[in-house]
Amino acid sequence: MELEKDVIQYEVAGNGIATIWLNRPHKRNCVSPQLLKELEKAVDRAAEDKEALAVVFRGRANTFCSGADLDLLVSPVLHESSTSLQLAIDSARTFDKIFNMKKPTIAAVEGFAVAGGFELMISCDFALAANEAKIGDFHIRRALFGGAGPIYRLPRMIGMRRSKELMLTGKLLTGVQCADWGLINAAAPQAEFDKLIEDFCAPLIDKSPFCMWMTKMALNRGLDADTDSLITLETMTCNVVHHSADAKEGVRAFLEKRTPKWTGR
Repeated sequence: MELEKDVIQYEVAGNGIATIWLNRPHKRNCVSPQLLKELEKAVDRAAEDKEALAVVFRGRANTFCSGADLDLLVSPVLHESSTSLQLAIDSARTFDKIFNMKKPTIAAVEGFAVAGGFELMISCDFALAANEAKIGDFHIRRALFGGAGPIYRLPRMIGMRRSKELMLTGKLLTGVQCADWGLINAAAPQAEFDKLIEDFCAPLIDKSPFCMWMTKMALNRGLDADTDSLITLETMTCNVVHHSADAKEGVRAFLEKRTPKWTGR
């Protein structure tokens, strides 16, 4: 297959918000092996980019991601190729990098976020959507199964009953419905969507990057162990954070009634 140009685009605004754009609008930004490989590179780049304080994932042409590009996976029928399995394995690895990134990650959903696009969305720390977006797992409607997060991320977000409702029916929800379900953080009309993203990110990008990392890391483990183990993790995290340069700067800035200057250490 001939490689496409710029299927992933990486931008960093002056305010510290990095945006990773999925750029296959002629295919509703569906995932090809090339796009996934370049997405992983962009995720690695954002993780190391000192100018990037928060990372937003979006799709060009007002649609987020419509899942795997089935045209590339069927040869001529699905079982004749191992490409679909490899795509699931690579997606799970890449999306786990997003979930565990030191920085806050935000899915900004317009249009469709289904199948692999839905898995990308639920791997981010936060999700925002346009009111009329169409969001859901969808795999079962094509007799497929998602291999990059729905069984271990979705029930933690919305509970088992609603997870089953989404995954066993393949239904799609609007952005407004997703906000009501607790599946996303906020929804807005299309005309106000850019402002929603900017306003949502504002209280994330002015925090200590080190404390952001430690807090996110601890929260990500919050449902994975017994209470005694989590108390131990909490105590150790508290000790590490309170001995950081940023913690000292935060307290000093409070006492001196000024804005703190974070170093990320």
